[in-house]
Amino acid sequence: MLPLDDRTIVEVLTTPRPAEEEPRERYVYYPGTSSVPESVAANVRGRSYKILADVEITDADCSGVIFAHGSRFGGHSLFIKNKKLHYVYNFLGIKTEQKFVSPELKPGKYTLGMEFIREKAGPNHESVGTTKLYVDKKVVAEGPMRAQVGKFTLCGDGLCVGFDSADAVSQEYKGSNPFKGGTILLVGVTVEKKQYLDLETEAAGAFARD
Repeated sequence: MLPLDDRTIVEVLTTPRPAEEEPRERYVYYPGTSSVPESVAANVRGRSYKILADVEITDADCSGVIFAHGSRFGGHSLFIKNKKLHYVYNFLGIKTEQKFVSPELKPGKYTLGMEFIREKAGPNHESVGTTKLYVDKKVVAEGPMRAQVGKFTLCGDGLCVGFDSADAVSQEYKGSNPFKGGTILLVGVTVEKKQYLDLETEAAGAFARD
């Protein structure tokens, strides 16, 4: 009897499903909206990507989630804790999280973000590369990182701005950890090949128009 589907598990997990709209290279998200289901959110799996957020910190004790996508079983999050910017990638729920942390941030207007540069496929088909954490145009943390190619979640827990959904991505915080002590203007997620610093210049321009 022939198999109905002879694809490998990796092929099953990474084959895109039909969608109503064509895939894009750049997505912009705003605070105050519901979480975006993974099926229609920015797809960063198996590729290089960048996340940029225009944020104004008004309180020295500003904290909370700027961007989160996924759950404790896999995902990534950009957030402020202890006055520092954190980017955490939770690879398949493994206990040891991949963390990148900035120096302390003072009140002010910033473009905060990160860039993952995929360099090769790992032994289990994961993406292996380098991550840089940015405060404005400055790289404040850098190091190796691996990213999963399968979906972060099979149900629930979509992409969020200004909070995390019920199941926190990182062990560094609990619950939804809403952003407070400042304002998130927007968050951009892109898989385009344009340089991070060029995108940062565009993002910083949003403050000039505000």
